[in-house]
Parts: sequence; structure tokens; C-alpha cells
Amino acid sequence: MTSLFNDDEVSRLRVTLGRISRQVDRQTSDRELTKTQFSILTTAVRRGPIRASEMAEIETVNPTMLSRAIGKMEGAGLLQRSEDPEDRRAVVVSATSEGIALHAELREKRTRLFAEYLTQLPETKTQALLDALPALESLADRMCQAGAMARS
Repeated sequence: MTSLFNDDEVSRLRVTLGRISRQVDRQTSDRELTKTQFSILTTAVRRGPIRASEMAEIETVNPTMLSRAIGKMEGAGLLQRSEDPEDRRAVVVSATSEGIALHAELREKRTRLFAEYLTQLPETKTQALLDALPALESLADRMCQAGAMARS
């Protein structure tokens, strides 16, 4: 299968998506939550109580780094650790009510930021972005699936 994109266009798309992601992080950061910490919090909120080992796989971080991040977030009252009732050697991570509230606040801020910038674009550009959304979602899904397969 051939790509409709040349190397320069692929690079431009990758760089542009990265720039957007970094700007969202910078413009909506709260309480000095790092990008990794926000991602960990998101996983804890979306997945409910989750084993730390599973979270490490999802977040693609080593267990030691994850444990440190969880500890810091636990100290801030955002996450809590408990032992897995099925395997007492395993640790389960869950978001606290404060963590859930902060996640909702940051998610709303990020959505509002996107909406603000989208309203500043001409309608033809916003329609082009809307039309590209299914393709971008498909790309993200493929990349996540490939990453999960590579880790297993």
C-alpha cells in the first residue's frame, strides 16, 4: 500500500500534532502536573481501579518511574494505592475524588482551549479538521494497537 503523503508531509503532520499537544499541555497545566502525571491520572480515572503493572504497560513507563509518579500524586491526594484483593503482592491504583475532580477540570479546560482556537479559524479550515477527524482517530487507534502488541 502506498501513502499519499511524501516524507515532508508526514514530518509536517507529526510536528504539527506534537506542537498542538505541547501547547495544550502548557496552556492548561495545573498544580504543576506533568504530561506523564496527567496521563497517569487519566488512565486511573478512565479505567477505574487498575493494577500498577497494567498501568505501566498502558503508559509505557518502567515500574520504578511509575511508582515514583504515583507516590507523588498520592501525596498530592490525587491517587491512592491499595493491595489487589485477588493477589496481595500486586498494587491497585485508583483516582481519589480530588483526582477525579482535577481530571474533569483539566479536561474541560483543554476542551475549552481547543474550542476557543477552533472558533478563530475560517469555517473552511474547521470543516477540513472535522472531515479529517475519523482518519486521525483511526491513525491513533492503529498506533495504540501496534504499541500494545509490541509491548506484549
